[in-house]
Amino acid sequence: MVVIRLARFGSTHTPRYRVMVADQRRYRNSRFIENVGFYDPKASGKAPALQLDMEKINDWIKKGAQPTDRVKTLMRKQGQTPA
Repeated sequence: MVVIRLARFGSTHTPRYRVMVADQRRYRNSRFIENVGFYDPKASGKAPALQLDMEKINDWIKKGAQPTDRVKTLMRKQGQTPA
């Protein structure tokens, strides 16, 4: 099954996440199909904290990809709803 989930990057106490489309059987930070956005929970200043490519995400959802609960929350935070 294809899922839309977060992959953790960044250093020890400064997490950054990429929103990835990946096979569910793969490890969290292993190979992925497509990168569809990013999330920085500790963003400061003018740096964007969240950026999602909703067009690509909706295309993947129409193809059968399942977003995780956290990704659904981030989509709602950006003002979009899952298709």
